[in-house]
Amino acid sequence: MLRAYHHMLLIRRFEERAGQLYGMGLIGGFCHLYIGQEAVVVGVQLALTEGDQVITSYRDHGHMLATGMDPRGVMAELTGRATGYSRGKGGSMHMFSKEKHFYGGHGIVGAQVSLGTGLGFANWYRGNKNVSVTYFGEGASNQGQVYESFNLGALMKLPVVYVIENNRYGMGTSVERASASHDLSKNGAAWGIPGRQVDGMDVAKVRAAAEEALAHCRAGHGPFLLEMQTYRYRGHSMSDPAKYRTREEVQKMRAERDCIEHLRGEMVAAGIGEDEIRAIDDDIKRVVADAAEFAQSSPEPDPAELWTDVLVET
Repeated sequence: MLRAYHHMLLIRRFEERAGQLYGMGLIGGFCHLYIGQEAVVVGVQLALTEGDQVITSYRDHGHMLATGMDPRGVMAELTGRATGYSRGKGGSMHMFSKEKHFYGGHGIVGAQVSLGTGLGFANWYRGNKNVSVTYFGEGASNQGQVYESFNLGALMKLPVVYVIENNRYGMGTSVERASASHDLSKNGAAWGIPGRQVDGMDVAKVRAAAEEALAHCRAGHGPFLLEMQTYRYRGHSMSDPAKYRTREEVQKMRAERDCIEHLRGEMVAAGIGEDEIRAIDDDIKRVVADAAEFAQSSPEPDPAELWTDVLVET
């Protein structure tokens, strides 16, 4: 509980600060915040073992932090600084960490699903027990490359856990209006891929479902599909006024279903003291403030960086 609470709160406070920096003009380009969905990536991450890979879409800051990437480096990249994970050239949507087995951050809707299937193929080819965890949203769930990936993954029994983060709105369209399938966990049924619908606002339920899916893959049975039913509080991106839903809907979710408050209640019920919880809160505030200060005080990339990472000589 303490580990989950720490990571979920870190993501929440980091994203809130990123939103502030964006408003101040310190973050350019696109910026998609993960506020509200923290239980999904933290619950899955708690079930992974060393060597498992993670790949996701453009709503990716939470995934970076959950895999253990340094908040300083993530925030520096968001602000386009030389000390960022992509040396200031990737921004919000294109960060990577080979050390933490995080393979992006991808801006093209659904494209990472094919890449995540490729990571699973690499594990199969090498004969290891690692699993590729491939995240995408419900808005991407009907993209053609997703189903092509399902077919190949099932055909070759590749170790891939496909995670649909169903936050109810793709861009500005509700999933009810965009998908004829109302149980996205069954979207792999045509290829024999088992699936589960999961309460994505409960980190313990997410972890349990992830453990089941990972065990399925490690046993050589092929892919597994998890539909995480979650919710994002902010707009699709920082430029989205989110007029397609009511303020009352968002407030109701915050008041009744917030994943962090739910976990906090369970911690108190389990006997974890308020002082211990408050100490985590204070530590997270310090870490996020330090990351923001580090980013703002870091230098911008040298113009010569324009000519790096564009050619590989073999």
